Amino acid sequence: MKSRNKWVMSALIAMLVVVIAGCGSDNNASSGSGGEETVVKFASDATYAPMEYMDKDTIKGFDIDFIDAVMKEAGMKYEVVNTGWDTMLESVKQGTEYQAGLSAVSITDDRKQTYDFSVPYFESTNMIMVKEGSDIKSALDLKDKTVAVQTATTADELMSKIMGVGNTKLKRFDSNAVAMMELDNGGADAVVADIAIVREYIKNNPNMKLVGITDTPNFGSEYYGILYPKGSELKAKLDPAIQKVIENGKYEEIYKKWFGEAPDLTNLKNAQ
Repeated sequence: MKSRNKWVMSALIAMLVVVIAGCGSDNNASSGSGGEETVVKFASDATYAPMEYMDKDTIKGFDIDFIDAVMKEAGMKYEVVNTGWDTMLESVKQGTEYQAGLSAVSITDDRKQTYDFSVPYFESTNMIMVKEGSDIKSALDLKDKTVAVQTATTADELMSKIMGVGNTKLKRFDSNAVAMMELDNGGADAVVADIAIVREYIKNNPNMKLVGITDTPNFGSEYYGILYPKGSELKAKLDPAIQKVIENGKYEEIYKKWFGEAPDLTNLKNAQ
């Protein structure tokens, strides 16, 4: 009996070790080093109200609510850090400290050479902002004007083509906020920026008597995507979550909160 009990006890211990080892393997599959759950860090330029902006020490905006819904759908922990535009682009390219960028980043062929993108999650276009009484009516009217843009944006690219790359009347700034101040101070005839940012600025500054001008022939639709370093595994994990958020009505709920109307998702779904 003693011999048999000893054998049974040894077998039970061996089985217990196998079960514990199996549980440890499952945890490590969805965790970082040391068994800690991985936290995805998003870099952002929180100067793009209503897409992302600082409210005291908190980042708020459409993108912030959107990524919260996406990460919950994907079952992943995350953090969004305000880094500034240039730092975001460089740090995401390196892919070490930040694994993704979230800042109303337009998907362009040029950027695709350096980064991977999620499926499109937002349809946008650029808009011209001028003071009331301006004779500017379209993008082509800007050729000989002084125009302020944020550097390294699609507005910068578009106006460089229209005005010429070396045109000194095309003023580039580190942020849209500074570009808009240039218009306010009389240093520019117009600002070109994403339509959501221009509309929000006009709405929040009624005393400045500003006007937004759309120009579909010269400023076509563009789409925002989450920015990843080349070869990132996050794309495969988050693309299904993005599409689920768009399909299940959560996207429309967030869109209405920030823009006061339901989105037309036809072009966005076709772009995906």
